[in-house]
Amino acid sequence: MSKVVTELTTSTPGSSTDPTSRQRRNVRAPSMPMMMLEQRVMFEIGALGAAAPWLRILGRGDRHPVLVLPGFMGDDASTVALRLFIRGWGYWSHGWGLGQNLGPTTEALQGINDRLQALHSRHGRPVSLVGWSLGGLYARHLARKHPEWVRQVITLGSPLQMREGDRAAPSQLTDLLKTRFDPQFGGGEDYLQGPLPVPSTTIYSRSDGVVRWQVCIDVADELHENIEVNSSHVGLGFNPAALYAVADRLAQPEGTWKPFEAPCLLRRVYPHAATYHPEGRVRRRRVASTRQA
Repeated sequence: MSKVVTELTTSTPGSSTDPTSRQRRNVRAPSMPMMMLEQRVMFEIGALGAAAPWLRILGRGDRHPVLVLPGFMGDDASTVALRLFIRGWGYWSHGWGLGQNLGPTTEALQGINDRLQALHSRHGRPVSLVGWSLGGLYARHLARKHPEWVRQVITLGSPLQMREGDRAAPSQLTDLLKTRFDPQFGGGEDYLQGPLPVPSTTIYSRSDGVVRWQVCIDVADELHENIEVNSSHVGLGFNPAALYAVADRLAQPEGTWKPFEAPCLLRRVYPHAATYHPEGRVRRRRVASTRQA
């Protein structure tokens, strides 16, 4: 039995696909029709209401702490539903407690660092980090800085691979605020820093109307994966498929990790995920399945 896996092309040094010889072009913001589709978040909230009883029965947590980081211009109010489900699944869920997320200022970066340290000390266990959009970049920043405090990282629509010149829907606003941002944060593609030192799951949507999906995926390997769902960007924290994936990832026993595999009845909900490559070209190939026939 085989399965189709979507991946981005690899390269070898000196070849025509060598990222040092042919870099990808800058990414534009999503089109206006795609941005307009973000209004379907109301349908996703409705779907969450219908799926809530089913999602609640997933509670099988080990009570480890989970820190939830909001997206750009969001605050803890924007992650209430996500944190309530995480707590209902059997984990200690925590907001970031820093008010509105106005970007990666020095104060915000110091604040999340202190928050992570405090939660690790309080619970005496590594903390899982769940970051939505810009919050996911914060989560990965913390994991690289303090891997001993972090159990795993889960991101929702986070533009990991954005670099100078790339654009997203809120780029005009960030242009106005970026003089306040810490110059040491971001500015380049995440893959250039090497693999994250802890397991990670990147949840993204090809119909994202805020950031292009191509910059929201990681380089997949044995400890780092991408999961594709059909969702708006602002609905990722309410989307039942995304929440199911978050619950599944949090439920893994400490010290163990394996890639996400959707149950048989839900496989159509999770399209074949891509893996990042600097050129951004996608192709499909068939690989042997690990599932027994």
